Amino acid sequence: MGKISKYDIAYKGLKEGIHKFEYQIDDSFFELFDKSQVEKADISVNLDFEKRNNLMTLLFRIKGTVELACDRCLEFYSQPVSHKTEVFVKFGETRFDDSDEVLWVSPEAHYINTARLMYEYIILSIPVKHVHPDNKNGESTCNREMLDQIKKYAPLNRKEAQPDQRWDALKKLINRP
Repeated sequence: MGKISKYDIAYKGLKEGIHKFEYQIDDSFFELFDKSQVEKADISVNLDFEKRNNLMTLLFRIKGTVELACDRCLEFYSQPVSHKTEVFVKFGETRFDDSDEVLWVSPEAHYINTARLMYEYIILSIPVKHVHPDNKNGESTCNREMLDQIKKYAPLNRKEAQPDQRWDALKKLINRP
């Protein structure tokens, strides 16, 4: 738990106003979370923490790259990520609002750990489809050899593929009155 504590913001001793925090996120950050889809990263997080009398806000600005396996050719590539969001921190024993933009904190707490929020925003900034970006000419930068192998063995491109005759008997049972 010691490594994750470096993402704590101890707000009890801070004066009112805006406080700036900068974090450099790398591979070790993602080791803190089980089953993370990211293993390698180079991300900078600029966090503006604004403290007011009874409300605090966190403004996250995330920019960098993560290394992902391409869904098409299985080679690793560098995926740019960026995200900007604001979170309001409110005090209360129970959650009154079920919003993603509001973080409820116990009145007895004296710090906020931002690691989970940063992790979630980084993961949300990754596209669902992991594919090499196209080059300047609009051509795929995927591994050409792997794409050729996929075309070669794809069922739609195989001319010798004949329908399986075993299914014909089952189809007759479906159409039976």
